Amino acid sequence: MNPNPAPEVPEAAAPPAKAREESIAEAAEAREESITEPAKLLRIASMVRELLEETRQASLDEPGRIRLRQIYERAISELSEVLSPDLKDELSTLAPPMQGVPTDAEIRVAQAQLVGWLEGLFHGIQAALFAQQAAARAQFEELRRRGLPAGQAPREPGADGNRGQYL
Repeated sequence: MNPNPAPEVPEAAAPPAKAREESIAEAAEAREESITEPAKLLRIASMVRELLEETRQASLDEPGRIRLRQIYERAISELSEVLSPDLKDELSTLAPPMQGVPTDAEIRVAQAQLVGWLEGLFHGIQAALFAQQAAARAQFEELRRRGLPAGQAPREPGADGNRGQYL
C-alpha cells in the first residue's frame, strides 16, 4: 500500500478542457449516427410493429407469406434511405433479406428483430436528447456561475437609479 495516496478527484471537478473534448467526441459520434427523416422512420416502425402483431394472430398461406416478405424488404429499403451509412450497415447485418417463401416463424422472427432494432434506435435517440439537454443545462449553469461574482445577486436594470447604457 502507498502511505501517501493521491487524492481522488471527482469527475464533476474535471477541468473544462476535458469536458470540452468529451462533448466534441460525443458530437462527432452523433453526426455519424443520424436520421434524415424521423417522421418516415416512425411511420415505418409503426407499420412493422402492426404487421408483427397481425402475423402473431393469423396463420398465413404461401401468397400471404410472400407478400409479407415483400413488405418487409420494402420497409428495410425505405429505412435505409433515411439512415446514415453506419446505421444502414448495422441494419443490413441485423436484417438480411429473406430467400424464397419464408415460413410463418421466419417472418415473425425477422419482424420482431426489426422492431427490436428500431426500439433500440428510438431509445438511443432519447438518450442522446437527454444527454444534450443535460450538457446544455450544465453549460448554462457554468455560464451563469462565471457571469456573477460571488456574493452578488442579479440586479434589475435601473434598480439603482442607473438607466442603462442606451437611455
